[in-house]
Amino acid sequence: MDASVIGIAVIALALAALMYLAYRGVSLLLLTPALAVLAVLLAEGGPLLATYTQIFMEATGGFIIQFFPLFLLGAVFGKLMEASGSARVLADGIIRGLGPQRAILAVILSCAVMTYGGVSLFVVAFAVWPIASALFREADLPKVLIPATIALGAFTFTMTALPGTPAIQNAIPMPYFGTTPFAAPGLGILTGALMLGLGWAWLERRARALGPGYGSDLAEDAAETPDTPPGLLVAAAPLVLVLLLNLAFTFVVIPAMDTSYLALPEYGETDVGAVRGVWSVTAALTLASIALVALNLRRLWDRLGATLDAGAKDSLKPIFNTASLVGFGAVMASLAAFGLIRDWVVTVGGDNPLISLAIGTSLLAGMTGSASGGMSIALSTLGETYLEMGQAAGISPELLHRVTAVATGGLDALPHNGAVITLLTICGLSHRDAYGDIAVVAVVIPILALVALIVLGTVFGSF
Repeated sequence: MDASVIGIAVIALALAALMYLAYRGVSLLLLTPALAVLAVLLAEGGPLLATYTQIFMEATGGFIIQFFPLFLLGAVFGKLMEASGSARVLADGIIRGLGPQRAILAVILSCAVMTYGGVSLFVVAFAVWPIASALFREADLPKVLIPATIALGAFTFTMTALPGTPAIQNAIPMPYFGTTPFAAPGLGILTGALMLGLGWAWLERRARALGPGYGSDLAEDAAETPDTPPGLLVAAAPLVLVLLLNLAFTFVVIPAMDTSYLALPEYGETDVGAVRGVWSVTAALTLASIALVALNLRRLWDRLGATLDAGAKDSLKPIFNTASLVGFGAVMASLAAFGLIRDWVVTVGGDNPLISLAIGTSLLAGMTGSASGGMSIALSTLGETYLEMGQAAGISPELLHRVTAVATGGLDALPHNGAVITLLTICGLSHRDAYGDIAVVAVVIPILALVALIVLGTVFGSF
């Protein structure tokens, strides 16, 4: 049998095994390196130890180096919100404002506001989890719907569809198509509204089908709260600070700094554009956490050390799970057969560049388990070609931009996606418990919205 056919089959089997075994609850820390090394052995018979240390661990370690501050500070911030009673106060306030029957919508909108404000979806998951848990308990809704509810608010319409979103998925197409983050705003809003409406309707339907009851592990999850909880404004202030400080550092403070020293070898010979996002969120979470402690010092004083320690420990499993998936993806991408798959994927769909772009980007995002990764491969390979095809067909670059961004948010949320793994870990649930609903709101519905976007864009053009 041809070596390329064997290589493609091995990659497909490795991905299938990863998704199935992750769904069955096998530890990713053991699963990802084992499958990666096995794939190299079967596909190419390459050097196994070098694959593990020089490819898998290099990529895994690189992810941890880059993003550990976000996981650490996000987990600490979430734990402080919970221990201070702020999460419960916010949940109670939302319940009073929207009513207990709107708890699902409240969590969706909370995630949407934070992600649209530029907060990393990993940080959002840590920060919103204690609020969502309190809301669902108060409304007597099943805990197993919390991951899908957070995913809908953080992983879908605010990540890919809404114009102006600061998500990386909305930024990557700009240099290829000469567009701005506000490309095709009307189509983006309609597509986002479709994702939100269908996803919310599905979760409400599932809540009715499952019936009342948070879950049998209520006592295990319940957090100790202070006898005198903070007021609503004090409880909300840290979350507002995260949003405002993130925006301030991103667009005002860091751009005004002299960062020419980053070009020096000891600082990685980089530029501020490569680190601004992490710097902004790191600074925002640090200052917001300090403010949270200051505002709730009497409530946290007796258990501040234990709370910080618990938050730090809570960050470890999510980041190592996610980083190990990055390492797995790096090994798959290093195989010669992956290049053949990439070259085929980005050319499917016939002469319609919208269909070709959507299918290619979606499939690559699914294979890599990364929205930004799949998009980067597709655009770096044939971005210029897509632009030329679009111009020949009378399709605006703005529409190409929006289709590309929305196409990343579907198959990227398959079971092996790092954000999905992190979210389930934070919520203390398995794929078997909660992934089915995540698949509907973060995979199926975004794909339906993508089809609607392409139809509307083909008929009416970009608006």
